[in-house]
Amino acid sequence: MYQADIYATKTFLKELLERSTTTQGQEWLTKKMELIDAEGATPKDLYLAFSAAPRFVGREPLHLSQHEIEMANLIRPGFNPSRWNAAQTARTLLILSQPYQDGEAFRDTIETLFNTADMGELVALYAALPLLPHPELFRSRAAEGFRTNMGDVFEAVALDNPYPADYMHEDAWNNMVLKTLFVGKPVFRIYGIEKRSNAKLARILSDYAHERWAAGRPVSPELWRPVGPFIDEAILEDIKKLFSQPNELEQEAAALACAESSCTPARELLNAHPQLKSRVENGEISWSLIGDKALAAN
Repeated sequence: MYQADIYATKTFLKELLERSTTTQGQEWLTKKMELIDAEGATPKDLYLAFSAAPRFVGREPLHLSQHEIEMANLIRPGFNPSRWNAAQTARTLLILSQPYQDGEAFRDTIETLFNTADMGELVALYAALPLLPHPELFRSRAAEGFRTNMGDVFEAVALDNPYPADYMHEDAWNNMVLKTLFVGKPVFRIYGIEKRSNAKLARILSDYAHERWAAGRPVSPELWRPVGPFIDEAILEDIKKLFSQPNELEQEAAALACAESSCTPARELLNAHPQLKSRVENGEISWSLIGDKALAAN
């Protein structure tokens, strides 16, 4: 199984990298990619090049244009390397140069990289998951990334990464969303958050909100983004509480959640707040705007 055309992906990434490294860095990378792909190459050739990549290509950010972001999404829906740097890109190119026809052998080689990686290498590996062939073989590894205490590594697998939405089982997905809120990361950067919302996650998030309220701690307005379609009698009381909060962002989140609900009492609750309802209908309130405001307020 393949998530993206490997040749098209490598061509695209090499073009991006040209602006962020030197001619010498490009030449070094091309030789290493050819070595790894050559008959008789060993996994050690990949391991050595993967580790050495920053010394030869540097760590300059890629600086993608809007057109290039759109091209990335065409190559692999949800793929967005706009926060990648040169070393991360080179490491992904090296991985994609490894022979992959034998799925188990490919997985074993990549797993060895994971098991010996430093933080920068882990970031590159987790962010590359949506491009790897045989994606079904990396579910356990992705779940391991959700459990890490390293913030950059967690971001690499949970944010701006389509792999979890496309391949993770429901419990792992729900745990990832909850941890994103727990560690204060922006929910709007979780790819596929609406597509993977579910009733169990809504209950988990409601319980988490109650724990925060009981401890006198704030609750992110983004918490309610995957909850709206699953509002029931119990969660409706949470939404009523949001409408009563002095924080405008929480009121806006309540309005959006009600607008996305098919629950009649939730729709009636929104009707009781005509100004917020009008702003939702006019597109003046969106989860992206709430996410941006919540991030700016932190």
